[in-house]
Amino acid sequence: MQAVRRFAGSFLAGLRHFSGNGVSPPSIVQFEPPRIGLALGGGFARGIAHAGLLEVFEKYHIPIHCIAGVSAGSIVAAAYASGTTPAEIGHAGCRMRFGDVGRWTLCRMGFLASERMKRFLGGLLKSYRFEDMRIPLGVLATDLCAGRPVAFRDNGDVFLPIRASCAYPGLFLPVRHQGRLLVDGAMTMEVPALLARLLGATRVISVFIPAQAEARPPRHVFEVVNRCFQILHQRTEDGWRAASDLVIEPDVREIGWDGFGCGPELLKAGEAAALAALPKIQSWLSPTAVTCNGNGNGNGHRAGALTPGSIPA
Repeated sequence: MQAVRRFAGSFLAGLRHFSGNGVSPPSIVQFEPPRIGLALGGGFARGIAHAGLLEVFEKYHIPIHCIAGVSAGSIVAAAYASGTTPAEIGHAGCRMRFGDVGRWTLCRMGFLASERMKRFLGGLLKSYRFEDMRIPLGVLATDLCAGRPVAFRDNGDVFLPIRASCAYPGLFLPVRHQGRLLVDGAMTMEVPALLARLLGATRVISVFIPAQAEARPPRHVFEVVNRCFQILHQRTEDGWRAASDLVIEPDVREIGWDGFGCGPELLKAGEAAALAALPKIQSWLSPTAVTCNGNGNGNGHRAGALTPGSIPA
């Protein structure tokens, strides 16, 4: 009993010491695994690299809470969210050709119609509606007239949002939806990191397909337009990078935007980039105790002013 009294007295004295100095005793916060969200950027044919990255995540059991995509990234994101395996996505990407998603046409608004993409997506996806996806999915397009991003999520058909997100200006026809003209989501947000946050992610991994290496001048009007957009994107990266916890950049600079024949190389680039980032991601999943001070401030990530109103639906 005397030993118990001495211990109790020492414990109470310790509490008085912390209280007298205005400092709360340290506490141990129970570990909560992060909700990892993937934000997949565009890149046309080079978006095949996304499948290589997902293959590594599957192999090492990285849990994905939600996924968002723009342009080519929206195709991969929707396929993965629907339950299509990374291997199946990679196989489809390596077999894919321009004619699978576009049909040449004469129109003042563009040169390619994207109705064929419905058939391609129908064969790739396991589910065709947002509410039926295995994990939450977000697809980003751009309102051409308003100049604002438009987010699709939660419910509804996925085909139209993906077609809109892939409607590269000057090449594909804009997609009409509810009185709006929609084009490529990358025009307003090259990587949809903020959308992944709005889907519930507490850690966002952004996958950025870097611009092609400056090896030669553009050969035709489409490459001129493409290069102009790349220059503009370089000046608007701060926004999506600020909403990201980790940015992965597959080394695909030597492959052209239309390099469908380079599928195996693109998959390997995605795999290599994912493997390099793996230690960082695995550290998030380690159940180590987090020590907090008396004000309850730990070492977790806190996003800035991210609200649903930032991206119109």
